[in-house]
Amino acid sequence: MTDPNIETKLSHRQTAEPKVDQITKFERDYEPPNFTFKELREAIPSHCFERDTLRSASYMVKDLSIVAILVYAATLIDVYLPQTLRFFAWLVYWFFCGAFATGLWVIAHECGHQAFSSSKLINDTVGFILHSALLVPYHSWRITHAKHHNYTAHVDKDQVFVPKTRKALGLPPKNDQNDQNDHDDGTSILEDTPIFSLMMLIFQQLFGWPLYLIFNTSGQVYKNRWVNHFNPSSPIFDPKHYNDIIISDIGLIISFSIIGYFSYIYSFMTVVKYYLIPYLIVNHWLVLITYLQHTDPKLPHYREKQWSFVRGAACTVDRHFGFLDSIFHRISSTHVAHHYFSKMPHYHAEEATIHIKKVLGSYYIFDDTPIFKALWRSYVQCRFIEDEGDVIFYKK
Repeated sequence: MTDPNIETKLSHRQTAEPKVDQITKFERDYEPPNFTFKELREAIPSHCFERDTLRSASYMVKDLSIVAILVYAATLIDVYLPQTLRFFAWLVYWFFCGAFATGLWVIAHECGHQAFSSSKLINDTVGFILHSALLVPYHSWRITHAKHHNYTAHVDKDQVFVPKTRKALGLPPKNDQNDQNDHDDGTSILEDTPIFSLMMLIFQQLFGWPLYLIFNTSGQVYKNRWVNHFNPSSPIFDPKHYNDIIISDIGLIISFSIIGYFSYIYSFMTVVKYYLIPYLIVNHWLVLITYLQHTDPKLPHYREKQWSFVRGAACTVDRHFGFLDSIFHRISSTHVAHHYFSKMPHYHAEEATIHIKKVLGSYYIFDDTPIFKALWRSYVQCRFIEDEGDVIFYKK
């Protein structure tokens, strides 16, 4: 039987007025910045660029010591605590071990930027050990992360959290007059529900990082190629990087071998409790921090014609993580400064931020929205960018 509403729907589609473009006043009035790198550099006191190996090492030793104490304390949970308190105690262990392990991740990240020490050997040795222990291919990620810094917010050259275009998502053209409430854009009703978005967000937080390493999820698209951080022939690397990628892979093989050994000696569930769950917590914080640094409705992206290093580096948001901010070595609250001066140690970045804000003016973005509220907002509002335009903002 014919649906009596079909004719009405078709008529509505043919006569509907074009939808008003949802560009905000902020986007319409946005003018890309024109300050220079020299102005930013001269605004910062010279001592902020000094790298002190012993001082950097002190932060690493502190984090390692706290993790060791937490692991030792965890060995006492099932021995001395009553059954009713054990799960709560394990939750406390997982939270704080994951947090301080994230701090170690940040230290290794600084090594990749050569910010830990003035010695490349020390940087690469410390970074390789720490990142391998956290199942990160040190050199492989160091190389692609450097490209991310070199081309931040460049639609075609950035390496991570690259926005999808309207066309790539199979959405209707910008001025399509079709009734989009009928999900003719290829999406399902399920995908519009908060519960589905929440499930996908949780999946992103726990597994987004390994998926990026293994499948280049959220990275640039290379057609008909399996892009990953373990194959020296992957298009994200140059031939000169071959040995570094192999060394990174060896580091991971050693780490997985140690995990396997402890699983054999103590049981796999023991490894899950002491290592794998904190590892997932690290993944969560890592994705949360980096995602919110570069994914926000207020941040533009640029195509080649309008992009420059100075403009791209400004496309990041500083945020406070409360008491976790110091545990994370202020990687989130000083990230703008970090993107301009990645060799600057984290312990100078807070002072540098005060000075560069004077140059950046309104282009310095600090968001005090509660972290998980900001995460939800970015996830539901930053869906895609338009296929045209040289300065573009996220759409939902």
